[in-house]
Amino acid sequence: MTKQTKRTIPDLKTREDVAKFWDTHSAADYKDELEPVTLTPAKHLTRTMNVRFDERDLEKLQEVAEQKGVGPSTLARMWIKERLHNNP
Repeated sequence: MTKQTKRTIPDLKTREDVAKFWDTHSAADYKDELEPVTLTPAKHLTRTMNVRFDERDLEKLQEVAEQKGVGPSTLARMWIKERLHNNP
């Protein structure tokens, strides 16, 4: 009988690495390393607004959002809300 080694999730640097890893692995094999996530949907987000950016600013927004692990729309909304609430 062979001894099983504990599997650990490698340090994945890019979204592409994450996608490739989870395309070929099962979360069931890494239960000890994963934590449950609770999502609470935002309430009363019924109105929409389009904000346009030039290409350079949009690329920067996407880059910063990726570094923070959120989508660019979420980051822009967070920044706008922060600015509105901190502006007397």
